[in-house]
Amino acid sequence: MTDFVRPAVRPARPFFSSGPCAKRPGWTPEALKNALVGRSHRSKPGKARLKDAIERTRALLGIPAGYRIGIVPASDTGAVEMAMWSLLGPRAIDIYAWESFGEDWVTDTVKQLKLNATVHKAAYGALPDLKPGKANDVVFLWNGTTSGVKVPDGDWIAADREGLTICDATSAAFAMDLPWDRLDVTTFSWQKVLGGEAAHGVLVLSPRAVERLESHVPAWPMPKIFRLTKGGKLVEGIFQGETINTPSMVAVEDYLDALTWAEGLGGLPALIARSNANLAVLEKWAAQSGWAGFLAADKAIRSNTSVCLSVTDPAFAALSDDDKQAKLKALTALLEKEGVALDIAGYRSAPPGLRIWCGATVDSQDLEALTPWLDWAWAQVKSR
Repeated sequence: MTDFVRPAVRPARPFFSSGPCAKRPGWTPEALKNALVGRSHRSKPGKARLKDAIERTRALLGIPAGYRIGIVPASDTGAVEMAMWSLLGPRAIDIYAWESFGEDWVTDTVKQLKLNATVHKAAYGALPDLKPGKANDVVFLWNGTTSGVKVPDGDWIAADREGLTICDATSAAFAMDLPWDRLDVTTFSWQKVLGGEAAHGVLVLSPRAVERLESHVPAWPMPKIFRLTKGGKLVEGIFQGETINTPSMVAVEDYLDALTWAEGLGGLPALIARSNANLAVLEKWAAQSGWAGFLAADKAIRSNTSVCLSVTDPAFAALSDDDKQAKLKALTALLEKEGVALDIAGYRSAPPGLRIWCGATVDSQDLEALTPWLDWAWAQVKSR
C-alpha cells in the first residue's frame, strides 16, 4: 500500500458532504438573482413561488393528486416531528431504528410522547425484521443517512393496513423510487439529493393521514409550528404555499433552480440513474481497494446516496477505538488539505469509517477522480 503514487487528477468538485449536499453541477450565486427578497412570503408573488415549488415537487416525484404537500419549518427533522406529534397516539406503534436518526424518533416516541411502541432495532449496517402489525402505526426511515442502509422496497407494508406509515425519506427522495400507495406521511428536505439550501422541510400527507388529523386530538400541547388543523379541519393553506412561519425566499429560489435542473435532466428516472451510477463507481473501487468495504454488506439494502464505508484492513481492526478514530481523522484531514474530498468523515455515532455522498448532484467523474486519492491517503496514514 505504501507504493501508491500521488494522483495527478483531482475532483473538479470535492463536495461529498451528506448534508447540506453538493449544489447541482454548474451552480453559481447567479441562480438566485431573481429571489423574492424584501417581499412578504404572503404577497401574491411570494405565495405563487411557494405554490410553484409544491406543484413541481408533486410532478417530479409522481406524488398522487390527492396527497397534500407542505413546506414546513426546521428541515426534515421539523417535518418528522410535526407528523409524530400531530398523528401518533390512537394506535399501537411499530418503530424501526438502525442508525442515529431512527434512534431519535424512538426517543421522541417512547421518552417524550411516552406512547405504546414496539421498538425494532438493528446494528449499523443491517436492517431489523420488517414485519409491522397491520393495525399499528409504523415509523421508519426509508434510508438511514448515517448507516448507508435503506429498505429494499415497500412490499413489507400492507396495502390494506389499518394504521398509518410515517416515513422519514430525507436522503431517499429524488434518488429512490417511493411507493406512495404505501406511505401515509413522507418527509424530506431539499438540502439532500437536490442540494438546495438548508432550513425547510417538506411534509407529504395521504388522504388517510388527513383523515387522522381531522379525527384525532393529541393529548399534549401543540406548539404553533406543529399545528396542522384548526377547529378539527386541516389548514389547507399550508399545502397551498401559505407557510406556518416565514420561509427563506432565497432558499425557495434555490430549490426552484434545483427543480429546473432536475426537470432538464429527464426528471426522477434521470436523478435515480445518476445516484446509481455514482454508487457503482465506489462499488467497483471497493472491490479492488484491498482496504475498504461497505458498512451495508448486503447490496439489496445499500444506499445509493449516503454511502458508508468501513476499513477492512486487518491492521485497522486490531487498533483501539481511539486509534481507529485518529487514523480516520488523519485520513480525512489529508484529503481535505489536498482539496480532493471535503466532509467525508463517518457520522459521530456510527462505527469508524467514511461517508461519501453519491446523490444526483455529484458527478461520477469526480468520484472516479477521488478513488485513487482514497488509496493514496490510506497508504500515507496507515504506516503512521
